[in-house]
Amino acid sequence: MKNIPFFNYPALFREEKLELMPIIEGVLERGAFVMQEDLFSFERNLAEYLGVKHAFGVADGTIAIMMALRCAGVTAGHEVVVPSHTFVASAAAVHHVGAIPVLAECAGDHLIDSADVAERITDKTKAIMPVQLNGRTTNMDPILELAAQHELKIVEDSAQALGSKHKGRCAGTFGVAGTCSFYPSKTLGCFGDGGAVFTDSDEAAALIKLMRDHGRSTTGEVVTWGYNSRLDNVQAAVLDFKLKSYPQKIERRRAIARIYAERLRDISELTLPPGPDEEPDHYDIYQNYEIEAVTRDALRYHLKQNGVGTIVQWGGWMIHQFGKLGLNADNLEFTEKLSERFLLLPMNTSLSDEDIHYICDQITRFYRQATTI
Repeated sequence: MKNIPFFNYPALFREEKLELMPIIEGVLERGAFVMQEDLFSFERNLAEYLGVKHAFGVADGTIAIMMALRCAGVTAGHEVVVPSHTFVASAAAVHHVGAIPVLAECAGDHLIDSADVAERITDKTKAIMPVQLNGRTTNMDPILELAAQHELKIVEDSAQALGSKHKGRCAGTFGVAGTCSFYPSKTLGCFGDGGAVFTDSDEAAALIKLMRDHGRSTTGEVVTWGYNSRLDNVQAAVLDFKLKSYPQKIERRRAIARIYAERLRDISELTLPPGPDEEPDHYDIYQNYEIEAVTRDALRYHLKQNGVGTIVQWGGWMIHQFGKLGLNADNLEFTEKLSERFLLLPMNTSLSDEDIHYICDQITRFYRQATTI
């Protein structure tokens, strides 16, 4: 029996230890801890990778969203439409800038349902927040049309989709500003918390520069209310190194997704994400491999008993199911049903082809046994 954890955190460091240690030691020996060249180099390279004018490293993905919302002019009394199938941070960022998250359905690919968004727009709506989830960018065409029709801003939470594309355009580059997270398990992860905000707007860039450093201008004058939210130099140096091989890491994830798709596509009890070669308008990076499974909990138990770790994302909660937050929970039937079926299979570059085939063997065996009982 194999032992395949859902995510191998020690491998993040171990696999590149020889290259990483001189980089980390170099930052420490120089005493270059905060807002130094390591950060600025990473920001330049990240902006180039995404095809945008500006990118800024910040403390984490949640505050990155808050900054992007402020760039969009979102404030008290406004509403922002957010999918319920996302981590609570997406809605929390809206709350923390004084606005109200309005929860929307997700579509069959588990991303925000633009048709449902249209039904939830009111005269208080200021922005739409597509959450580019699991390494996929949603079909942005109807979102852009809705924003133009109703004069709304777009702010993207791309925490799980750095480098994913729709029609050749990267996640996070469609609106006023986009964001991502560098949490260790992300496709581009550091060794702690970290995030980024990116934009083509010079005006938004100027505001982000102020906000991440206490609202201070280059002269030291505080000209707006800001945050202490700077990506530290050690993490920036690590990320700058990892960014160099990032395209190759993404292709490895896509190769793993191809194996899953080929091995599992004929199991009627499963609904798989779109395969990497199925939809030419989409370039998916497979941050996660999120399936829908009949008898999900029994499948999870079977996989665990056979050495395979899985995750029900966010503990199985959709945001509308957190009743104490007081958000809308009406007409979210698909999302509600999804909460009983969704499951993440292992998806990371520490996995071998043999590992993936073993996982698929176990899933196939589970459903064959269920059929013969």
